[in-house]
Amino acid sequence: MDERLKQSLNRVARFYDRRKVGDVGYQGFRRSSDLKTLLNCLNRLLDEKVIIPNDSLFLDLGCADGRVNVLMSYLVKFSVGIELDEWTLEEYTALNSALSQALVREKLLPPPQNTFVFHGDAVDERIHQTIAQKTGIGFEDFDLFYTYLVMHEEFARLIAKKGKEGSVFMVYGLRNILPDYEGFRLLEDLSPLEGILALYQKN
Repeated sequence: MDERLKQSLNRVARFYDRRKVGDVGYQGFRRSSDLKTLLNCLNRLLDEKVIIPNDSLFLDLGCADGRVNVLMSYLVKFSVGIELDEWTLEEYTALNSALSQALVREKLLPPPQNTFVFHGDAVDERIHQTIAQKTGIGFEDFDLFYTYLVMHEEFARLIAKKGKEGSVFMVYGLRNILPDYEGFRLLEDLSPLEGILALYQKN
């Protein structure tokens, strides 16, 4: 990554991490990925060709306010997110606008126009059809899938059934105990990156 891209990604991470929602309190169910932690994983993911710049297709299966999608949009061809809670997803546009303005003021790179977020249930075939209609990308076309630990087992079954061979399932929130998923192999040399991100490749 060149220096301006690195600075831009760092600014994106700082912007969203100041708006993190944790595991406790009245919004405790809204767990937010730490973008600074994910950012620390990116060079290794690029070096290992897990992410192929401007080519990989990324799908966040529970994208909340779209923060991981925005971070990944700088590196992938298309960054797509699905969120079940509509009021959570509604934060995406306002936050993305505020972030873009801040980046432009600081002469950094604004988010690319390659992100699409959808309201729906990620395990529902109808939302997959909607995504295909709107973007031309079928579920079976995605190279990278992402989730915070919530519903990881359900998502693993879905990807095992519909995802393409060789696609990678990224699970944020795994530490000492790394589960097995039928139809996947753990990328042991990479897991868990930064002590929290486990990667599984579909057989």
